[in-house]
Amino acid sequence: MPVTDVITDTENLTMTVVADFAAPVERVWSAYSDPRQLERFWGPPGWPATFTSWDHSVGGRANYTMNGPRGESSSGSWEFLAIEAPSRFEVIDAFADEDGEPLENFPATRMTFDFEPTADGSRMVTKSYFPSVEALEQLVGMGMVEGLKMAMAQLDIVLQDLREFAQGKGTEVELLDDTHVRITRLVDGPRDLVWRAYNEEELMRQWMLGPDGWEMTECVIATTPGDTHRTSWAPVGDTEGEAFGFEGEVLLVDAPRRAVTTERMIGTDGPETLNDLNLYEEDGATLVTLLIEYPDKETRDMILATGMAEGMEASYARLESTLLKV
Repeated sequence: MPVTDVITDTENLTMTVVADFAAPVERVWSAYSDPRQLERFWGPPGWPATFTSWDHSVGGRANYTMNGPRGESSSGSWEFLAIEAPSRFEVIDAFADEDGEPLENFPATRMTFDFEPTADGSRMVTKSYFPSVEALEQLVGMGMVEGLKMAMAQLDIVLQDLREFAQGKGTEVELLDDTHVRITRLVDGPRDLVWRAYNEEELMRQWMLGPDGWEMTECVIATTPGDTHRTSWAPVGDTEGEAFGFEGEVLLVDAPRRAVTTERMIGTDGPETLNDLNLYEEDGATLVTLLIEYPDKETRDMILATGMAEGMEASYARLESTLLKV
C-alpha cells in the first residue's frame, strides 16, 4: 500500500496524506496531468471516474463523475489554482452537479499536491484544507481517508508498465476489506476480444470451465441492465463433485470496459455477491479486474476457501488459448 501516513489536524483544519511510489517524480506527475490516466485511479474501487472536461491551466477547471456499481453517481470539479510542473499543483476540490457546478451544503476543500524525489522513487504529499471542523468531520465521515488510500493503491498499478506489473503472476486475489475482494489477471489479448469472450455463448463455453474435468451445461448470457444471466457446470467422467450454477441480474454495462452484475447460487436464497468486471488494455494485453462485494466477512472467507481463485486461473489460461483461435 503506497500510503505511509495520514495526519488529521483538527486545530489547523488540515488532513495530510503521504504516499511513496517506486517511480520518478515525472512519471507520477504525468498520471495527474492526463485525464485518461486519472480515470484509472481517481475514485475508490467500484467507483471509477470519468473526466468530462479538462482545462489544465491556472484558472482552468476539470469536471468528473464517479459511477458506482448500482448506477449511483457522484460528481466533482477541480479548479486549478497553481501548476508548477512537475513538482506541485493546487486545486479547489468541490462536489458538483452534472454540469460541474458546485453543490450547496457540501464543503469545498483546497488541496495541494507536492511531489519530491526519494532514493527509491518519489514521494507525494497531499494536504487538504477545510473551511471548518464540521466540514473536516463531514468529509472524513463520508470515507475521504479510505477513498484516498484506495485511490493511491490503484495509482501504484497505473505507474507501472502493465505487462511488467502483471504478466506471469497469474490470478491475484487482494482482500481490500472485510467485504471487498479484488481479483486481477493479465490476459494476452486485446480488450475487444476479451469482452466478446465474456459476452458470446460460443466463446464462453470454450474457456469458463474452471479445473479440467468440468463442462458448462447451461449458458444464458445477459448484456442489458435488468436482464438475468445463468450459468451451470457439471463434472465429466470420473471427476468428483456435484453440479452447480449461478444466476443474477445485470446492473450496469459500459461495453467494452465494464459490466456489473449480481450473483447467487442457483436454488438458494443467497448469499448474493456484487461482481464488478473491468477491462483495461495496454500494448495488446488486457488487465481483467473483478471487484467482488460480499455481504459479510464470513461469506467472503467461505467462498474463497472453495478454491475459487485456482479455478479462475485455470479458466483464464484457457481463455488465452481461446483468443488465439478467434
